[in-house]
Amino acid sequence: MFKGKAWKFGNDINTDEIIPARYLNSSDPVELAKHCMEDADPDFPRKISKGDIIIGGKNFGCGSSREHAPISIKAAGISCVIAVSFARIFFRNAFNMGLPIFNCPEAVEDIKEGDEIQVSPETGLIKNLTKGMEYKANPIPEFMRDLLKAGGLMKYVTAQTKKKSERNK
Repeated sequence: MFKGKAWKFGNDINTDEIIPARYLNSSDPVELAKHCMEDADPDFPRKISKGDIIIGGKNFGCGSSREHAPISIKAAGISCVIAVSFARIFFRNAFNMGLPIFNCPEAVEDIKEGDEIQVSPETGLIKNLTKGMEYKANPIPEFMRDLLKAGGLMKYVTAQTKKKSERNK
């Protein structure tokens, strides 16, 4: 279950706005987190709290194919992203890096910045605790939840390989 304050952004938030190219010389998640969403909102990294939720419009994560974007969001402490739609490569990179994302146009339309939001990855239920409203996104399939719990695709594969190796001993 994810719970946090909503931070709202518009349509076509690209990967340069999520993590500006000038910081791509680092792959350190802590360093990337310091600049998360900086070009969309310069104060964003200092305003957020662990567990907060990004609300995006259409085509969130468009632009360059860079894993740095979901890494910076996750490392900043954002628990998940809810958007009208996601760029295809961002969608894949988010799960590969362990960042939960949800498509839910109704929630995006209704949620205001500052609203307290709760999201269940198992059921896809999004609750706006501030307004007492509920919205339904598609639940994250069990396999994808396993990827998220492991911390992303590489950590999941490493753990599975280790399990298999131990069983074969």
